[in-house]
Amino acid sequence: MRIRSILTGLLFMAFGAAFAQPAKTPYKIVTASKTGTYIQIGRDLAKYVADPAGIDLEVLESKGSAENISRMRFEQGVKFALVQSDVYQAFLDEAKAGNADAGNIIRPLRLIMPLYDEEIYFVARADSPLNSIHEIKDKKLSVGPLGSGTALTSRTLYQLMFGESIPQANAQYLSNEDALVALTVDKTIDVAIIVAGQPAKLFTEMLPEARNYIKILKLDEKAPETARGRKTYFPATIRASSYSNWLQSDIPTWTVKAYLVTYDYGLQSTVGNLTAFAESLCANFDKLQASGHPKWKQVRLELPPLGTGWRYYPPMEKRLRACIAGKTAAASAAASPAPERPRTRPCTEQEVVLGLCKR
Repeated sequence: MRIRSILTGLLFMAFGAAFAQPAKTPYKIVTASKTGTYIQIGRDLAKYVADPAGIDLEVLESKGSAENISRMRFEQGVKFALVQSDVYQAFLDEAKAGNADAGNIIRPLRLIMPLYDEEIYFVARADSPLNSIHEIKDKKLSVGPLGSGTALTSRTLYQLMFGESIPQANAQYLSNEDALVALTVDKTIDVAIIVAGQPAKLFTEMLPEARNYIKILKLDEKAPETARGRKTYFPATIRASSYSNWLQSDIPTWTVKAYLVTYDYGLQSTVGNLTAFAESLCANFDKLQASGHPKWKQVRLELPPLGTGWRYYPPMEKRLRACIAGKTAAASAAASPAPERPRTRPCTEQEVVLGLCKR
C-alpha cells in the first residue's frame, strides 16, 4: 500500500507539473533547402528566440524566397519567412506594374528586421575555361529550383549584366545538389548558380579533393558587366577560411541581403506572441551571435530606413526599437567614466609632477 501511495503521489506530481507549464504556441517558419544557411538560421531562431518567448517554432524546408513569400501569405501556421531582398523587391515591382496576384501576396507582408548578406556562388568545373562571372553569357546554367530566390536572383543578375534574359534553352531549374551532379558528372551544364550565406553546409562538407572537380568564378571589378550589376547587388568575398577543406584563396563575388518577414497580423493573441518574439530576439541576440550560425555575427541589431513599399511590422518594430534603445543606453552608461571622488587629502609631490593632482 505504501508503494502504491508513493507511486500515486509521484503521478499526481508529474501531472501537476505538466499542467503547471503552459503549452507553447505552435508557429512555423519557412526557410530553404536542408543544406542551405536559411534552415540553420531558422533553427537558431527556434532555439534561442522562439522557445524563450513561449513559441514552439517548426522549421520548414522550402524551395527558397519566392515560395516563402507565397507560403507566408497563404499557408496555415506560417508566421515567419526568410526572404532575399531582390525577391521581395521583385514582388513589389510586379504589384506596382499592375499584377493583381503579386499585389495580393506582397502588400500585407511586413519586415521584422534585416539579417545578413548572402553570397552568390558561380560554380564551374575545375577544368572549365571560364574564370570570371561575366563570362557566363550564353552558357548552360543551373539557376535554382522554380519558386526559389536563387532562380530570381540568377535571372535578375543575368539581365542586369548582359541586358537580356537567359535563353530558355540555357536554363535548368535544379536543386543545389542536382546542379552539382549535372555540372560534374553529367556535364549537361557549364555553371551552377547557388545563393547561400557562408559558411554553407553544401560546401563545408566537401573533401579536399573537391578542388579537382569544381571551382568558383570570380567577380572582375573592371568588367563593364560588373558595373551594371551594382544597380541591385553588392560585391562580397567568399572567404577561403569558410571552406578551408578545399578552397585555397578568397573569391570576390556578388551578394544579396536576407530579411526576416512576417504578416500584418491584427488578432490580439498573435500580436502578443509576435511582440514576445521581438522582445526575446533583442534579449537573446548575444546568444544568437555566440552560439548560432556564424552568419549571426554579421547581423546588426538595428532597424534601418526602408525603401518605398517596404514596411516594418509596427508591434514588433515598437518593441524592438524600445529594446534596442534600452541596450544602447545601458552600454553608454557602462562606458561612461565613474564620477571623480572629491579629494580628501593634500596632493603628494609625485602626484603634482605626474599631473594627477586635481584640486
